Amino acid sequence: MALQELRSSAVTFRRILAHFPEELSLAFAYGSGVFRQAGRGADAQDAMLDFVFTVDDPVDWHSRNLKKNWNHYSFLKVLGPKLISTIQNDYGAGVYYNTLIMCDGRLIKYGVISTRLLVKDLLNWNSLYIAGRLQKPVKILAMNENVILRSALDRNLTSAVTAAFLMLPESFSEEELFLEIAGLSYAGDFRMVIGEDKTKVLNIVKPNVAHFRELYGSILQENPQVVYKAQQGRLEIDKSPEGQFTQLMTLPKTLQQRINKIMDPPGKNRDVEETLFQLAHDPDCGEGRGRT
Repeated sequence: MALQELRSSAVTFRRILAHFPEELSLAFAYGSGVFRQAGRGADAQDAMLDFVFTVDDPVDWHSRNLKKNWNHYSFLKVLGPKLISTIQNDYGAGVYYNTLIMCDGRLIKYGVISTRLLVKDLLNWNSLYIAGRLQKPVKILAMNENVILRSALDRNLTSAVTAAFLMLPESFSEEELFLEIAGLSYAGDFRMVIGEDKTKVLNIVKPNVAHFRELYGSILQENPQVVYKAQQGRLEIDKSPEGQFTQLMTLPKTLQQRINKIMDPPGKNRDVEETLFQLAHDPDCGEGRGRT
């Protein structure tokens, strides 16, 4: 059965990319304009297309893009590419967005992030903003031979699986795993409680299980802590204290530090490894939340 990708063809994406400077270490499209989401009707075919462009040198890239696409930028364009790059790198999640742009007959928005900051986010989950998007199916449009970036992309997926394992019981379905993974970047997001569709994660996963399987299948097959019954769509994981300690120790650094801050009583000043060891031996750590 063909994967349920919308009819935004490779030609459409190539034509849009042709409007931008070519110096991209990674370019991808994501969201409801690319992959089906439950509850979206025929209007999804005309939904805004979302892109992220990763660049090695943001100042140089914005300088070139300002020459090609001056009208894409807000009033900040008059202040030049250096200030735009400073705002991009030093504020928020390290991404600069131009939005509500008509490009080749389609409404688009695109974010620009430096390769250096993306690699940090993929490895450490500093903001989990772009890293979180890359834990869900995306349409890769361009990627260079940057070995460090490719390795970080793989590490981000492995970290997502590990974090999801810690929130699941000993036995669960593929769909339950993918729901946990897709929900990671929304955890603690106030928008998911007020003002945004609370079933968003379910709507992302349900029509795209095959895409998630394609993204994570090899990681699950190769993980020594997993029994992956692909035919039945079921998984079993090691929930022993030793197994959970191994999982906790491989989590991204920022997440480990946050766990340590929450778990470490005032005045104890325990190191991260000590805290994670105690957590792994806590019976509540092994229960898993599951889903109904």
